[in-house]
Amino acid sequence: MNMQAGKFVLMTLLGSLLAVTAIERTEAQAVPAQPPEHAGNPNKPDDKNDNKDKDKDKEKDNKKNDDPKQQQEKQQEKQHQAELQKQQEKELAQKRAQEQKQLKQKRVSEQEQQAKIQKQQQQMDVYKRNIELREKLAEKNAQILRQQNRIEHLQFQQQYEERLRAQRAQLSQARYDYRNDPYYYTAPNYRYQRDGRYYQTNQYGMKKIERALQAGYNEGFRAGRADREDRWRYDYRSAFAYQDANYGYDGRYIDQDEYNHYFREGFQRGYEDGYYDRQKYGRKREKDDGNLIEGINDEWLIAGGVVAAIIGYQLLTD
Repeated sequence: MNMQAGKFVLMTLLGSLLAVTAIERTEAQAVPAQPPEHAGNPNKPDDKNDNKDKDKDKEKDNKKNDDPKQQQEKQQEKQHQAELQKQQEKELAQKRAQEQKQLKQKRVSEQEQQAKIQKQQQQMDVYKRNIELREKLAEKNAQILRQQNRIEHLQFQQQYEERLRAQRAQLSQARYDYRNDPYYYTAPNYRYQRDGRYYQTNQYGMKKIERALQAGYNEGFRAGRADREDRWRYDYRSAFAYQDANYGYDGRYIDQDEYNHYFREGFQRGYEDGYYDRQKYGRKREKDDGNLIEGINDEWLIAGGVVAAIIGYQLLTD
């Protein structure tokens, strides 16, 4: 009798265990496992960039939902910013005119002039040798853009490459008279700061630095606008134009790495304005604009006050 009772208890426990196992299998089939976030999507931005994407999408949605009154207010704000920048540029131009009157046009020695000319010619030779490497980098970037289906940015890069080719063709055919260029015989009369160090140049070198900032801002605005239209994340560093940073460089007045530095400073600010469709650092060029900063087919102008703040120059009066 005791053996029959033991068998009964054993069968009862076995039946309970089978029932629990069956319930667990049923629950596992009813709730499938969730894949990890971002799995299988190498182009998915990280959390930091994802927040920027969300901000961008939110900005687009808000723009679509704006009523006519809000759109009008935004347009008026842009016009106000443009007028304010034009006034600041006019004041900066007046300041520059006064500085030109104070400049002491000292000449450097014949030996110093010849040394500057030789240095510039060497820089030009290095720039020409690097052209092939830049073209290979451009093609690599273009392939990545096609894979990412960034049509607008690909078109921007192709246009940038065309501008570079035209510039290189012009430089290869140019015959330049260095000895009669006033930059090479004019002594430094400006001091400016970069990366915690002070440098000196004359007014011609200063204009070249401004030119780099302007060219960079204009190209950056186009790149930022292209990424916004492609609904791509905020990423100015991956743009070939930012990496190249040579449009507008002719091998004269300043070193290539210095031109690259200021081009990228302008590019970053232009990209931000273009990406977010605003005029924080510059504005669209108008027909009646003067030539405060000389440009090459510039459509978007960096503000003169921004230029002065980046360079941080001082007039040498000694």
